[in-house]
Amino acid sequence: MSNDISIFALIERRIRQDVKSMHAYAIQDSAGMVKLDAMENPHRLPVELQEALGKRLGALALNRYPDGRVNDLRHALAAYAQMPEGCDIMLGNGSDELISLLAMACDVAVDPVTGKKPVILAPLPGFVMYAMSATLQGLDFVGVPLTADFELDVAAMLAAIGLHQPAIVYLAYPNNPTANLWDADAMARVVAAAAQVGSLVVIDEAYQPFSSRTYLDAIRANPAVHAHVLLMRTLSKFGLAGVRLGYMMGPKALIAEVDKVRPPYNISVLNYECALFAMEHADVFAQQATALRAQRSRLLAALRSMTDVKAWDSDANMVLVRVPDAQKTFEGLKARSVLVKNVSKMHPLLAQCLRLTVGTADENTRLLAALQESL
Repeated sequence: MSNDISIFALIERRIRQDVKSMHAYAIQDSAGMVKLDAMENPHRLPVELQEALGKRLGALALNRYPDGRVNDLRHALAAYAQMPEGCDIMLGNGSDELISLLAMACDVAVDPVTGKKPVILAPLPGFVMYAMSATLQGLDFVGVPLTADFELDVAAMLAAIGLHQPAIVYLAYPNNPTANLWDADAMARVVAAAAQVGSLVVIDEAYQPFSSRTYLDAIRANPAVHAHVLLMRTLSKFGLAGVRLGYMMGPKALIAEVDKVRPPYNISVLNYECALFAMEHADVFAQQATALRAQRSRLLAALRSMTDVKAWDSDANMVLVRVPDAQKTFEGLKARSVLVKNVSKMHPLLAQCLRLTVGTADENTRLLAALQESL
């Protein structure tokens, strides 16, 4: 009898059933395209800063594990964000890692109050990693639909929080892919309801460089009612998507517990040195964000002048639009070398919707021309 085992039998025996039924995160081929599908900052560093960064990275001791320099970055980010008193900060290999670590830290066998498996809860449509991290950690995910105009359905959120008493409630601010900031009173009511049932609230401010508000202001104004709140940001939209650096701030005791499940050396020497360099030149990235906000206004005005296009307000570096036929328009744009994100099948509320990243002036000109021709 042979001891050989087929790869299919091995997969069937050893790979989790829920993993086998999942789809890997897909990245679109963007070669030769105007790349407007992933909410990246389209601006590169000026040449002189590229050269300075190259020299700095070339001098790093890549043969050594990351050292205390990573704490220099923690302090620099805390200063940049004006972290409230009584808080601490932890770093992740992008926000995705922080989301995974939160699920891991909150994965108790049974909630001692409800007697059930812990739940992660978030409005939908929203960032896909909230649900994915829950699934991969073996937790239940509960999605609460937004209203038809992508606002928080406060009554539904409060009911779901009361029923499920989730371990974590995620609130993206602004939201992805809808790009809007939710009403301040609605946010306050949801945050308060989560406190009443002992839930953590994670405010995800991935798009903060382009937003008109930050929830940190509410935390600073009333820290006592936000003792259960963590706030997460990333440098990806700031302009360092390739560096993979996320950070999370919150009460010291909470951060200390989540930090226990963080892998050692999760931030490489290249990650933290690039991020430190960016903090030293934050004015350059601030100028880029200002330019992108101006381009967002231009893009929205042009989109709203087009027949059969509905464009929603945006506080991010993306614009959500609804067109008569999303797949046809997506293919038309792609045929004209413009790549956007077709989100029309992500959730029923997103029917016939495309998500457009705000690009440079030239990229937006090409997008608008291609869109007009594709409608």
